[in-house]
Amino acid sequence: MEESQELPECPVCLQTYDGACTIPRVLACGHTVCESCLVNLPKKLPGAIRCPACTVLVKYPPEGPTTLPKNIDLLRLIPSSENLRKPNNKPKNVSRVPFLPRSWSDEFYSNWKNYLLRDDAVERNKVSLYPVGYFSTGGEDGSVFNAGYLVKVMDCLREMEEDEREELGLVLRAFTKQSCRICRILGLWGDLGDGVLYLVSEKQKWGSFLDKNLCSFEKDGVFNFAMIGMEICEAVVSLHREGLIAGCLSFACLQFDDFGHIYIDLNEVLLTGRRIQDFVNVGFSGKKFGDEEIGMLFKDLLKRDVFVSPEVLLKLLDKKGIGLERGSSRYSIRYSSDAWWLSCILLRIVNGEVFSDELVDYMCHIIVKGSENSEIDCLSVYTSFMEKVSSLFGTKFGSECVPLQQVLCKCLDLDPKHRSLVRDVWKCIRELVIKPQFDKLVKLHGASYDENGYQCLVVGKLCLMSGERPVKQEKEETQGNETNRATDMVNGLAEGSIKSKDLQGHLDCVSGLAVGGGYLFSSSFDKSVKVWSLQDYSHLHTFRGHEHKVMAVVCVDEEQPLCISGDSGGGIFLWSTTTPFRQEPLSKWYEEKDWRYSGIHALAVSENGYLYTGSGDKLIKEWSLQDGTLSGTMTGHKSVVSSIAVSNGVLYSGSWDGTVRLWSLSDHSLLTVLGEDMPRTVSTVLSLAADQHTLIATYENGSVKIWRDDVLRKSMQIHNGAIFTVSLDGKWLFTGSWDRTIKAQELAGDDVEVDVRQIGSIPCDSVITALSYSEGKLFVGFGDRTVKVYYHGR
Repeated sequence: MEESQELPECPVCLQTYDGACTIPRVLACGHTVCESCLVNLPKKLPGAIRCPACTVLVKYPPEGPTTLPKNIDLLRLIPSSENLRKPNNKPKNVSRVPFLPRSWSDEFYSNWKNYLLRDDAVERNKVSLYPVGYFSTGGEDGSVFNAGYLVKVMDCLREMEEDEREELGLVLRAFTKQSCRICRILGLWGDLGDGVLYLVSEKQKWGSFLDKNLCSFEKDGVFNFAMIGMEICEAVVSLHREGLIAGCLSFACLQFDDFGHIYIDLNEVLLTGRRIQDFVNVGFSGKKFGDEEIGMLFKDLLKRDVFVSPEVLLKLLDKKGIGLERGSSRYSIRYSSDAWWLSCILLRIVNGEVFSDELVDYMCHIIVKGSENSEIDCLSVYTSFMEKVSSLFGTKFGSECVPLQQVLCKCLDLDPKHRSLVRDVWKCIRELVIKPQFDKLVKLHGASYDENGYQCLVVGKLCLMSGERPVKQEKEETQGNETNRATDMVNGLAEGSIKSKDLQGHLDCVSGLAVGGGYLFSSSFDKSVKVWSLQDYSHLHTFRGHEHKVMAVVCVDEEQPLCISGDSGGGIFLWSTTTPFRQEPLSKWYEEKDWRYSGIHALAVSENGYLYTGSGDKLIKEWSLQDGTLSGTMTGHKSVVSSIAVSNGVLYSGSWDGTVRLWSLSDHSLLTVLGEDMPRTVSTVLSLAADQHTLIATYENGSVKIWRDDVLRKSMQIHNGAIFTVSLDGKWLFTGSWDRTIKAQELAGDDVEVDVRQIGSIPCDSVITALSYSEGKLFVGFGDRTVKVYYHGR
């Protein structure tokens, strides 16, 4: 039994053509689409659509699809024939060797990009900064490549340990949004001057005045004390709500806004923890930590108004690898560890240095008795200390504060399990302001106090990071030559080992570069085209014959490889690139001479064997490479055609008139005009690059415009002068400018948004006039007559 034959159907809606409801209409590319689908296809460009079968840009009549020819032959064959005309239009599988430093994945970048601040977005005196990493400031090891801000910051994040990144991400996710009583985290910022990556947070206008107003609260100041105490508690609860424990605090961590409200600066908390480490390293370096040393350390910290619970301090010493004679703390860190320093701060505010002296005595006795395992004596010391604290507190505020004094004393219990929680302290303080019977609707929710899922900042990775720049270690040599070729280039840039080699021989400005057939071709205003070996970059041959400046050069890798050059007098020369090289061109011809115009400015070759020229006479011409005959002319530009590019059946032409025009290669019809609706002050188009559905145009004013899928996705100013040349290879974009700088970008994103990542730059000694990127090497032509090749030099 014969298999049932498939009937021809629309490639969009998959409905079978019937000539009535599903009418087949033929596009200029030759493919057929039903009339109703053509009406509904997105029309991103005026007068053009992309064929849904082959994605080629084709002319679309303004009257609609009804004016397109109906596929009568297809309708006739519907009963008996299969639709065999579905094209196999797979994109070329081009092996690309990355030139730019990309040691991190797109997923890694997307996880961090929203937290990255611009390099010019931070004023140091208006924010709080905490160093979390270090990166190269550029220029090391004789590298000619300066990695961009984004690359330096992302590489710094990638080189962190996983635990460090996790903790940093936790802080960023929790506090980049406004949080109660916590200074908002703004993001991550790399200081290109000192090569430090900082965690940046807001800094309130007013610093802490508590250290200047200690012991100033009397009985009539209960309300002021209560307001300050409640807001500190609210800040701590905000930390606990995010699963974070501070572990320590100093007065410098407390800041006030314009309305007198208190905020905790997390960066200062981390800096306080780091200062404790530095203090230990300097004051107690090399000592065996016994009871006496721990007592001295507590005393010295309290003198500096740094409050840290005993279990946190002992854990910190353990993390720093400092041996303790009595062993590690028998108490683990809990959320109530923050209740210790909270109580200390509140009592210190009320009672001043008297409380600190009593606390030092208490801690010294507790440490000694604890080491003797005398629980009875410890209880006796604790009871005596509580009586003294209660007496001091009662002298200030009287009997109405007895419940608060009891809660605060309970927070100073040596065992964290017996301490009050911070929210209990908040409730007790609030009762000094609003009596419970009038405060039924307000509760402090959100802190779950899951003792298994917390992160203590002071003993965490961020705080334990070294405050000094690490010494760069030599990386192991990458194994494998062929398989790791791409990685080798990436590592080369990341390590600052991109080198350059000069190719000299031209006598005037280099005007164009082309790579093909194992050779590099360079054209020049000296009326010659030079051929260089890609193996050792030696000069092999010079093509001579032009009577005018050679303005452009392209090459053809076909059965008969060619180098094609065009000059300012309208001359077009075809050179054979098979060895031995010939002195005479295979053929040559000239555009129609007109003294008013400046000859050829741009060249491009299509896959179907035609050469296209952009000229000073405002025209684009199509020439047969077989016999040099003119086979078509495209008109419309109002000034010099400065650049042309061919991709996916479309020819793109850029002009001094500021527009980019798109032409169909099949019938030379104009598909659309880009930039025509822009202000008349629009800058001259100097260079074009096209790859798949991405179009890049560079301008005289130093700007770049990026179209993707026929929609303008990005317009940006990246140079301080005219951008004479551009090279696009997949997602890597290179631009060369009058400002003597090569800029490197990576194009990412999706169909809706193009994300341009500034990767880095190469400062040069002369104006860049030509660029060509091939197989991991960047070839550059300069106005000072030289050609350079940039490569990874191990």
